[in-house]
Amino acid sequence: MAREAAGCKVCASALPLGPRPIFRVSRTARILINSQAPGTRAHLTGVPFNDASGERLRDWLQIDADVFYDVSRIAIIPTGLCYPGVQSNGGDAPPRPECAALWLNRFVRLMPEIRLTLLVGAYALRNRLGTGAMTDHVRRFRALSPTIIPLPHPSWRTKVWEKRNPWFTEELLPMLRQAIQAALTDNE
Repeated sequence: MAREAAGCKVCASALPLGPRPIFRVSRTARILINSQAPGTRAHLTGVPFNDASGERLRDWLQIDADVFYDVSRIAIIPTGLCYPGVQSNGGDAPPRPECAALWLNRFVRLMPEIRLTLLVGAYALRNRLGTGAMTDHVRRFRALSPTIIPLPHPSWRTKVWEKRNPWFTEELLPMLRQAIQAALTDNE
């Protein structure tokens, strides 16, 4: 199925840089990072979170790039597998709506070892948790853990949000880091 997804062209006509599905899946992965959609740098390199947002996410998780990109331990499946283009405000466009419905659940069913799912960004949160404000979804982290942890997108734009929501750094990040370590070391 990964080969089929890698060759997907379902929404090719709507993608300004063309299709380049970017994901990492493994039957042995313990953690699933369900994010929004690849950015331009990921599209160009084929590597998810290969930018400042990825550095910030790895800092939140307190894991290094070797662990983050170890597909046998961590799967990365965006809500939209391809770079969706840019909106008029300069931010990336939303993930293509066809994508999650076509691929996400199929991938998840093939990964029986997933212990922890990180929902990263407003589009991933809405896709899994339904409509609502990003902050409201993230604020519910205690009700969703230990198997799901909601997170904002780790872009530079989130720095102001973090300052307005100190509970994220004080409460959610320590719990997230414990959950990451538990998922990575459970039954090793």
